[in-house]
Amino acid sequence: MSTATDTPDRTAGRPVTVTGPAGRARLLRWWPAAVLLVLVAAPFSAVPVPGLLDGPLGSAGSLQLLATCLLFGALATGYDLLLGRTGLLSFGHALYFAAGSYATNLFLLEAGLPFALAAVLGLLFGIALALALGSVSLRVTGIGFSMVTLAFAQAGSILVSRDPGGVTGGEEGRAAPSDLLPSSLVGIDNTANLYWIALAYLVLTLGVVHWAVRSPTGRVWEGIKENERRVEVLGLKPYGFKLTAFVVAGGLAALGGIVHLLLTGGSTPQTTTSDFTLSLLVMVVLGGSGTRWGPMVGGILYTWADHRLGDLAGSGAVADLPAVLRVPLSQPLFLLGVLFVAVVHLLPGGLARLPSRLGRALGAASNRKETGVS
Repeated sequence: MSTATDTPDRTAGRPVTVTGPAGRARLLRWWPAAVLLVLVAAPFSAVPVPGLLDGPLGSAGSLQLLATCLLFGALATGYDLLLGRTGLLSFGHALYFAAGSYATNLFLLEAGLPFALAAVLGLLFGIALALALGSVSLRVTGIGFSMVTLAFAQAGSILVSRDPGGVTGGEEGRAAPSDLLPSSLVGIDNTANLYWIALAYLVLTLGVVHWAVRSPTGRVWEGIKENERRVEVLGLKPYGFKLTAFVVAGGLAALGGIVHLLLTGGSTPQTTTSDFTLSLLVMVVLGGSGTRWGPMVGGILYTWADHRLGDLAGSGAVADLPAVLRVPLSQPLFLLGVLFVAVVHLLPGGLARLPSRLGRALGAASNRKETGVS
């Protein structure tokens, strides 16, 4: 027969601490919520951010730049649903972004519909276009798939530039009619509202991608990326799963095009080009393909650098430099290329891998210190 002995609870009455790996892990889980609160409150702040922004955090110019960065962070996250999660290299993702923008604008200009209805129809058009073209593109795999998506995107770009029936505006694009847009989204005084819309789009995209990746379909996407033939052997048909990823990514891109229409006040043909999709590819690789936060970070950083380096290239400080320095520094694309090459070379896997690399380096240094190894 066993006897039970009472043991005193040595932890009773002691304050709960968050020291140690477990405590730090619990705190780190809340950093996205903290960042979100800061972003939501940004329009109410007058804190200057020298070097990063031209004016105070809550100024119209700063909010416009931040909104654009958030928009492209979300767009890169949606694009990574194809590249990093399913292993599909599409060169035509810009087509669905432009479809959302142009379709919404045309429903406003040509049909005179209210903005809410035009936006819904523009989103549905982008989803339908992704479904139609994706069902054809996914009949081939590998480089063939990439070339077919590029061909569709080039056809869309040519169609926009030719301006059939005067509905696209050609190389000039078409401005959105301000009288048909909600008054709360028009004018410099309402920049904060546009900023919050871009932030909401980012949160929505992150939520959709996170939910989709963790779903049973998302696990099949991961299997397709690793070994599509093995998925077929298991009795699953990869085509339907890949088409689902293609349509979800296309729908998110179309929604981004509608947000871009509000931010810029019109639809521009630059959003239909293959260069636009290549920029998304650079954003994803820069941040870290296949990671939760990497594409978002890459999109935000790339967009910010694109704007800020453009200002630097045209500044007087660069103009006064010797020609050997002035010529390359006056080209923003050159500076972006150098930044991209440096990150790819120094941080394989993108910026998302930086925290883990720093953690391993600090852990190794701590172990060497404890063991007395120099």
